[in-house]
This record gives sequence, C-alpha cells and structure tokens, in this order.
Amino acid sequence: MINGAHTILYAEDADAARAFFRDVLNLPNVDANDGWLIFKSPPAELAVHPAEGPDSARAELFLMCDDLDATMAELGAKGVEFTTGVTNAGWGLLTHFQIPGAGEIGLYQPRHATAYDLP
Repeated sequence: MINGAHTILYAEDADAARAFFRDVLNLPNVDANDGWLIFKSPPAELAVHPAEGPDSARAELFLMCDDLDATMAELGAKGVEFTTGVTNAGWGLLTHFQIPGAGEIGLYQPRHATAYDLP
C-alpha cells in the first residue's frame, strides 16, 4: 500500500533552494534528471490539526531535532537566517528559518510523543 511520502516545496529560485538542502542541510539526494535533485527526507510523521477559514487547506513543513539550541548554533554557523525567535509552545520549542528562494520552514524540538520511529 503506502510506501513513502513525497514532499514538494515550491521555490521562486529552485536552484538556490536545492543548493541549500544539499550544501547546508547536507541531505542525501539523487539527480532525477539534469540537476533536478530529489532529497532523502529525515524520518517523518504526519499530524492533522483542526482549522477553520483560510487556514483549513494549508500544509506546513517542520523539521525536527533533539536539541534546538545546538541545531540553531550549527545552522547559524553555516549562515542560516532564522526568521523568528524560539517559542516554547508547551508541546515543543519552535523557530523558523529561511530557505533561499523558497520562503521559510519550521524547526522544532518536540516535547510530545513522536511517531517517526514507529515500526
């Protein structure tokens, strides 16, 4: 049945965004055709949140880490631009950072049970 998930990030500058995932985040990748890189995602999970109105049909991408401070320091040393401060949301520590040519995504250290390592 389902054997994976394919996440799409739309970018005004796809080359810059691909370079960021390849060179800064060091995600393994394959060249599907003529520089069209497809990246191996970290282990993933899917959450469904209640929403109404304009938020009812949106999706967000958050990367997860074990130590937000250490991860931010490592990424900051590579020139990553954080667009928000750290927020303690109760369920986790949360920030956002800029993807060159592709907007921003979230980064958080969960404090909730996670599903990404379930068999």
